[in-house]
Amino acid sequence: MFEVKDTDFFDLEEDDFDTVLASDITFSGSICFTRPFMIKGTMDGSITATGDLVVDSGACVTADITARRVLVRGKVTGNIEAKGLVFVTSGGSVFGDITSEKVVLEPGSVFSGRCTMLQS
Repeated sequence: MFEVKDTDFFDLEEDDFDTVLASDITFSGSICFTRPFMIKGTMDGSITATGDLVVDSGACVTADITARRVLVRGKVTGNIEAKGLVFVTSGGSVFGDITSEKVVLEPGSVFSGRCTMLQS
């Protein structure tokens, strides 16, 4: 179909993450991190990171996000700014603006906002 660099990002399993916000957790506030982080639950606030973020299936995030790479399998309401890649899977949705060098929206994904692709 198509080739996406950074495929190691998609091979990460839950055990590869130092921190996972579990599906039964609701968190409000600011999150800052440098290592890969996975959200499986509900989060409301802001996310600022130099590491990678995965919003897993079933997760609901209402936040402006700044990270290195962002993989969206769940729902994000807020703007996303990534240094390298924003990838929204067929089950994912983003309601907000995306700014990144690379943006991939799989068929079946939902995106409502503006997209700005930066030159590397």
